[in-house]
Amino acid sequence: MTQTENAPDLPLAGIVVVDLGQYIAAPGAAQTLADLGADVIKVESPEGDQARGIGVYGEAIMRAYNRRKKSIVLDLKNDVDLGNARSLIRHADVVVHNLRPGVMDRLGLSAAAIRELNPTVVLASVSGFGTHGPSRARPGLDIAAQAETGMMSATGEADGDPQRVGFPLVDHATSYVVAQAILAALYRRERTGLGDEIDVSLLDVAVDLQCVNWGEYGITGVVPRRSGNGQPTAAPAADIFRTADGSIVVSAYTAARFEQLCAIANCPELPKDPRFADNPARVAHRAELLDALSPFFSELDTETALQQLTSAGIVAGAVRSYDQVLTAADVIASGIFATASSVEGAQYDIPGLPYSSQSTPRNRGAGAVPELGEHTGEVLSRYGLVDHATVH
Repeated sequence: MTQTENAPDLPLAGIVVVDLGQYIAAPGAAQTLADLGADVIKVESPEGDQARGIGVYGEAIMRAYNRRKKSIVLDLKNDVDLGNARSLIRHADVVVHNLRPGVMDRLGLSAAAIRELNPTVVLASVSGFGTHGPSRARPGLDIAAQAETGMMSATGEADGDPQRVGFPLVDHATSYVVAQAILAALYRRERTGLGDEIDVSLLDVAVDLQCVNWGEYGITGVVPRRSGNGQPTAAPAADIFRTADGSIVVSAYTAARFEQLCAIANCPELPKDPRFADNPARVAHRAELLDALSPFFSELDTETALQQLTSAGIVAGAVRSYDQVLTAADVIASGIFATASSVEGAQYDIPGLPYSSQSTPRNRGAGAVPELGEHTGEVLSRYGLVDHATVH
């Protein structure tokens, strides 16, 4: 394996990853590995990752999930380039892709073929609906997984249409799941010397993300439905109150916390009201409860309300817009945003790893997004390979 150019003391220094992914799920997993120090080789077609060609959203995907990588162009329909891909796989510790089921087989890069090339490699494949069911050949993106796993049916206002989560939650969560599985497989390989094959679907991840809902469904037999912001079986829980200058979300559904909330809101009589005497009653009379508490919040600015509630140990959060998040003191103190460079060389801030550790300092910056094929010559030369474009 080839030593990474990243700092040698990073957790995955020396690990070589071949990223054959498109869009988010597989490239996102490879991005996490790159942030942990792996040397990630992004293999792209002559047209590039499909995200490169879909405007602002695609540019955002490239910025978010392709930093620190080396981009090389290989036309896998060309025998020379296909041979180059095989050679890279022989040298790799990890191969990750989210090409539709059957595509890798047609290229001669099935799981069995890859295992023959490199018996100790960790191969991770991502699909929309899994590889065994009737939908195995369907194209699958985040929105389809949200729709077909109940997520959209449980998101939105009770009398409104089903809603998607406002960002590609399933794609991003899948990237974490894939990275976790890869790290476990690499650790196993350290102990046994054996490679592994990992199969992750957006469908499975989207189902898993709703574990609490599945738990409630199993207990009550009641199919989860859209109920707006409030948690369906607790109140007040995840309920929104308007303040003088914005909104605040509040959860105070235990008896002690509810009494504290009512005392702060100058409504000490509410816990004695039969409509609000216990949690089931408050759930049944949520609208009346929110009406009773709303005047307190409407007279305060958000930060004052937040301070009063949190000082009493009540869970609350200011509802912030993206520009407000960037200037929030806790976000700044966390250091999660780091400066990166776009393909055009522009500087921008992007979230990095959502944790800090001694081995992976956050002050490294976020790296740069490679131009399409920027490192083709460098990578092929490293492995003694020839660019097919130079073969006459």
